[in-house]
Amino acid sequence: MSNGSVFTDIAGKYDKINRILSLGQEQNWRRRVIELLPAGRILDLGGGTGAANPVFGDRQVVALDPSAEMLSLNPAERRMVGVGEQLPYADGSFDAVFSAYVFRNLNSVSQTLTEVARVLRQGGRLGVVGLGRPRNRILAAVHRAGSGVFLPIIGLIAGARKEYAYLHRSLDKLPPAEEMYADGPLHQVALWRMGPLGFVYGVVLEKR
Repeated sequence: MSNGSVFTDIAGKYDKINRILSLGQEQNWRRRVIELLPAGRILDLGGGTGAANPVFGDRQVVALDPSAEMLSLNPAERRMVGVGEQLPYADGSFDAVFSAYVFRNLNSVSQTLTEVARVLRQGGRLGVVGLGRPRNRILAAVHRAGSGVFLPIIGLIAGARKEYAYLHRSLDKLPPAEEMYADGPLHQVALWRMGPLGFVYGVVLEKR
């Protein structure tokens, strides 16, 4: 999860930029996933500045992120610097794990899924909001061309050229969500596409 700290230098304005890029929809995308997660103790994997905290309701939130600078802005009481590939928690210690816009930054998706399965209780769920290319090949090409122009411009305006150039490249890093979560240690409960052209996905997986 070493790439997870790539936005450390713009921690203070990261959430504001995300709201602009998502046309104000990023909390709705989080909410759709979190509504399918059980109550209780939840790990916010890559919790950053705590943007998801208002959507968690009365769950007991534990935030984990590789960036101490991002975590310093997170109001959650329980925070820890760490990575998804090596979770510093006991087996079966969470009712749910949630992660938004993080999986493309991982060094190993498979290792992280194994770790998540370990720290989830039986019947616990993982919910992920992720970014990638649209499933359709033509739409993916259109989206790739658009993000190649649009994201660097946003980066220049925000004073974060290298961070948003990285975001453009990272969208091609992983296979489609429909393939990436198909054969892991957790059972797929639901997977759907959101956002313009379907470049955002939501997935919910369960430990059985």
